Amino acid sequence: MAADTPSEPAFTDASSGSAGEEPLKIVQDATCTFCGCLCDDIDLSVKGSKITHAERACELGQSWFLSHGIDDRPCCLIEGEPADIADGIERAARILTDAKYPIIDGLAEATCAAQQAAVAIGDWIGACVDSAASVAHGPAEIALQTIGKVTCTLGEVMNRGDFIMFWGSNPAETHPRHFTKYSLMPQGMFVPNGRKDRTCVVVDVRKTHSAQEADLFVQIKPGRDWEALGALRALCQGIDLDPEVVEESTGVSLSVWQDLMERMQAARFGVIFFGAGLAMTRGKHANCQALLALTRDMNQHTRFACLSNHGRGNVAGAENVISWQTGYPFGVNLARGYPRFNPGEYTTAETLGREEADAAMIVAADPMANLPQAAQEHLAKIPYIVLDPQDTRTMRGATVAFTTATYGINTPGTVYRMDGVPLPLRPAFASPHPSAEEILKGIERQVRTLIRER
Repeated sequence: MAADTPSEPAFTDASSGSAGEEPLKIVQDATCTFCGCLCDDIDLSVKGSKITHAERACELGQSWFLSHGIDDRPCCLIEGEPADIADGIERAARILTDAKYPIIDGLAEATCAAQQAAVAIGDWIGACVDSAASVAHGPAEIALQTIGKVTCTLGEVMNRGDFIMFWGSNPAETHPRHFTKYSLMPQGMFVPNGRKDRTCVVVDVRKTHSAQEADLFVQIKPGRDWEALGALRALCQGIDLDPEVVEESTGVSLSVWQDLMERMQAARFGVIFFGAGLAMTRGKHANCQALLALTRDMNQHTRFACLSNHGRGNVAGAENVISWQTGYPFGVNLARGYPRFNPGEYTTAETLGREEADAAMIVAADPMANLPQAAQEHLAKIPYIVLDPQDTRTMRGATVAFTTATYGINTPGTVYRMDGVPLPLRPAFASPHPSAEEILKGIERQVRTLIRER
C-alpha cells in the first residue's frame, strides 16, 4: 500500500496577492474523492482556506472541492454539548467497551489508515465491522468469492479497450469523467483514434444518459439481468436457444443477443463495467456471479475483463482494508476472536433492523438517511459515535460526535480507485478539526487501556 504520509503536497504560489489578501496557491495533481474514479490530475486554486477553482474536475468534482471550507462547529460534542476531544475519546471508548454487540459502519469516506484503525477497534471489542459496500456493491464481493474475477486497471482500459460495455451503470451522471478520461474518448496505445476505435454497449432497464452515447443500447425487462446474462453465456458456448423463451424472459429478441455476442467475440480487449443496477436488483449476488462467469467464458475467445463502477470515494479502499485485516470485505463479526463472514446476519442494516446492536460507531456515513426505517429507529435508541466532516442527521443524534477534517482536502493519506490502484491524497489547506485517523487511533488506545484494566 502507498504510504499514508506522502511527501509535501505539490503546490506553487501563483500570486503574492495584494496587501491584506490571501495569496493564491496551486495544488497540482490533487485527487478528487467524490466518486470511485478518483481522478488524480486535478489542479486546485486555493486562497487561504477556500478552493476557488478545480482545473479538469467534472461538475460533481467542482461542487465537491468548492463547497468545502472551514466551519466553526465544535470538534467534539457529547450529547449535543461542546466538549474536549480527549473527553469525547474517553466517552466513545467506554461506550464501545461496555457494549455486548457493538457495530462499526461507514468507512467509505475515509483514508485507508483511518479504516485500518477502525478495524483494529472492532478487533479489540469484538464488533461487527461493515462498510458502505454492503448496501451497494456487496453482492459483487460475494460473487467474487465463488466465481473469481478477471479484471484490469483503468489504464489498460484506456490503452487497450476496444469494446466497452456498461451493465446497470450510468457513468454519464454518476462518474462524469469516466467516458473522457478512461473508457470511451481517450486515445490509447492500441486505440489511437479514441472513440472511433471503440464499440460502446449499454444494457439497462431504462434509457439513461449513458445509453445516448452507446453504439448499441439493449433495454431488458426490470429484474431480468440474470436471465439476460444466462442467454449471453449460452451463446458464448454455442448453445442453441429458443427465441420465444429468450424474448419472454429478457424482453429482448434473440437476434439482438446474437448480434451482441458477435461484437463481443470480435473484440480484441473487451471490458464490462457494472453498477448497483446489477448488484442491488433482483438476483443480487447471483446477477454478479453470472456476469463474472460470462467474463471468464469470454476469455475462451478473446481478452475480456470486468470492473465495478464504485460510487463514492474510497469504497474500494474499505473493501481492501477490511479484507487484508480479516479475510472478508464487509459484514465481518469479530466477537469470537476470529472473523466470521455472513452478509444478512452481520451487516449493519440487519443488526440494527433486528435490534441486536447495542452500540455503534459510524465513520463518515449517514445511515439515518439511507438505511431502512427499522434500522434508523433502533440506531436512535442506542448510544453511538459518529466521525464526519459534514453535519448529517446521524451526527446530530449521536451520543458522541466528532467533526473531522475532510480527507483529500484537508488531510493526506491513501485511497483505492475502483480498479484497486492505490493513490495518494494531496490536501489543499489545513483544517482546525482533527482527522478521522487521529480520532480513531485515540479511541483505539483508550479501548486497549480500558480492556486491560478489566
